[in-house]
Amino acid sequence: MSNEATSTPELRCHEWLPSHVRPESGELAFLATSDLAAHTRGRAVRVESLSQTTSCGWVPANLGIGPSGHITDEIPFGSSGDLRLLPDFDSAVRTTAIPGQPPLTIVFADQVNTDGTPWHGDARSFLRQTIAELSADFGITVNAAFEHEFNDLGNAKPTQPFSLLAHRGLEPIGSEVMAALAEMNAEPENWLPEYTPNQFEVTVSPAPALTAADRAVLVRDTVSAVFAGHDRDVTFSPVPVAGGGGSGVHVHFGLNDDATGETLVFDADRPGRLSELAGRFAAGIVRYAPSLTAIFAPLVVSYQRLRPHNWSTAASFLGLQNREALLRIVPTNEIGGRDPRPQLHFEFRGGDIGANPYLLLGILLKAGMEGLRQGFDPAEVVVGDPDSAQTPPGQLPTSLADALELLENDDVVRGWFHPELLATYLAVKRAEIAEFGALEPAEQCSAYRTIY
Repeated sequence: MSNEATSTPELRCHEWLPSHVRPESGELAFLATSDLAAHTRGRAVRVESLSQTTSCGWVPANLGIGPSGHITDEIPFGSSGDLRLLPDFDSAVRTTAIPGQPPLTIVFADQVNTDGTPWHGDARSFLRQTIAELSADFGITVNAAFEHEFNDLGNAKPTQPFSLLAHRGLEPIGSEVMAALAEMNAEPENWLPEYTPNQFEVTVSPAPALTAADRAVLVRDTVSAVFAGHDRDVTFSPVPVAGGGGSGVHVHFGLNDDATGETLVFDADRPGRLSELAGRFAAGIVRYAPSLTAIFAPLVVSYQRLRPHNWSTAASFLGLQNREALLRIVPTNEIGGRDPRPQLHFEFRGGDIGANPYLLLGILLKAGMEGLRQGFDPAEVVVGDPDSAQTPPGQLPTSLADALELLENDDVVRGWFHPELLATYLAVKRAEIAEFGALEPAEQCSAYRTIY
């Protein structure tokens, strides 16, 4: 027998996985999908069994799983029917950096029919099809990034906002989160203590729209996994404590020419330096936001956050340097002569952790396209206090029940969704109201603090 060292041959799945994903024999790959309650679900397979024809069984009724983990009654799906989870191997990532956990490959999957065609209830397919529509009809492509805020529940002592002490007090969690995200090619930018006691935030670099939504899923699950690895609880709930500060999911996005990659947002001669096209796109979002609130702020507790003068938003308007605008024109960095043109973009500030990232970004693009299709006048750029604007901003609904009614009765918005997807969404959310709606605000906060 030869005394020369032998090596394990490279797994065949490496042939179709991205170059930065190199699982080893014996590891698992999780085929991941995000449901209407924004929980990541799926199934794991051994990496040795991965092939270009891999898929896993799935069930239509899983679309009706609510935040508490139960399939909702009164949905269009029962015990019959079958789907497949079809992995998108281009989305694959691998991490070895979760404390106490073995290495894991995560591959985002589309829910498809058994013949491989997209299923009308799949949120990721909804975003994918919306991206294709935006390109085909308007020649526009979108880069985006999600910002997540969350609260450490393992520290009874309030932290100082934005402080070095708060940063050090949570280490090594922050460093491990950033390392894990970097290993998964999610391009993390900032880890920071936020304003609310024991609140933190993670930001990542912009990416093509579908990848940006995948990264949003990675951020929330990675943060939770690293905290759990330190036996510490974390919550992304919009309002962890009644009367306290809130946590949002902010979506940054720009509009680029599909052919050249050049920005379509910047025009130095217009209000807010916003081009006419971008202004019309923004007008669609401002116009339809009240009907979309049930999707971007979909929890009973969300409406404790969407209040005036709460560093959140309670009205649908486009603001300049105003962090209570629903849609904000993000200021540019021109230090040292930096070019503002490629930097100018929007920030949508109404979302929270209950929103499925694919639906959240998809509805923003759908609403923007309506602004273009219908030839809306460019949205008014509100400077300063919105109460002093010439055109009063539209108020957002103040409860999930009211938001669902607006969604259900808006013919334009309803037409974006397959009837079974919309019916399931409405049923899941109304079951949620039945479960949590009658609770006192403090009890609502306690319940959602555990779920999210």
